[in-house]
Amino acid sequence: MRLTETNKIAIIGCGYVGRAIASFWHDRGHYLTVTTTTPAKVPELEKIASRVIVTKADRLDRLSEVIEGQDTILLSIGPRQRGLYRETYLETAQNLVKVIQESSNQPKQLIYTGSYSVLGDNQGKWVDENTPLTPITENSEILAETEQVLLSVGNEALKACILRLGGIYGPGRELIKIFKSWSGTTRPGKGEDYSNWIHLNDIVGGLEVARSQRLEGIYHLAGDRPLQTGEFFERLFATHQLPSITWDGSTPSKRPYNSRLDNGKIKAAGLKLIHPEIEF
Repeated sequence: MRLTETNKIAIIGCGYVGRAIASFWHDRGHYLTVTTTTPAKVPELEKIASRVIVTKADRLDRLSEVIEGQDTILLSIGPRQRGLYRETYLETAQNLVKVIQESSNQPKQLIYTGSYSVLGDNQGKWVDENTPLTPITENSEILAETEQVLLSVGNEALKACILRLGGIYGPGRELIKIFKSWSGTTRPGKGEDYSNWIHLNDIVGGLEVARSQRLEGIYHLAGDRPLQTGEFFERLFATHQLPSITWDGSTPSKRPYNSRLDNGKIKAAGLKLIHPEIEF
């Protein structure tokens, strides 16, 4: 399907989510610029993008080239390895804001895919976008600071939008692939913590709503029904006929966040979930 109006969109970070939304926007006739840090990925990305730029986020000259004249910028990144959160998220955000502020032709919108881990432990309560942040780990503190840096660039002409994602799953990243090694193991806690998940198709849908509606501010992007981890793993392993988890209630859970995400705001903006319930 082609659009009557073509938008110029830059995607910084073309991994699992970035590649999916790039394919979606490409099929709808948008002019896409995407980035990668890996030259070997260029031929594959050229199939779904008009322009591919190989760069790292500390190259401000290349970053300026990426964002110049764009209607929308999507920042969808992840660390290559543990311990690189500050470099991957916060420093990238700082560099991006710097080049946007110095640009003579600023974009109309900046969208960032973040994480609900910034909310910390809310003891399983429902939380919305007004819930105060209580990050517990160093990494979640970095993510919270990243949000603030990106929101700071917003103004009447440039809308800054943050989508806080639940756990990501979908084709090639099925839940059983993520957790198969946990089958038959003993885990700390009682399985009472809540987990929130969002299917890749619904992330794509949420990003399109954010772009097309020029959303600004913070939106939670997760399915309709969070599950306690006990029920989640019982259903997951039963579906695949594998031994489930045994819980050790004498040892506290090590999960650094425990909330149920209210997704009403993004649905009110127009998102219709394809996968409202977790699919195992």
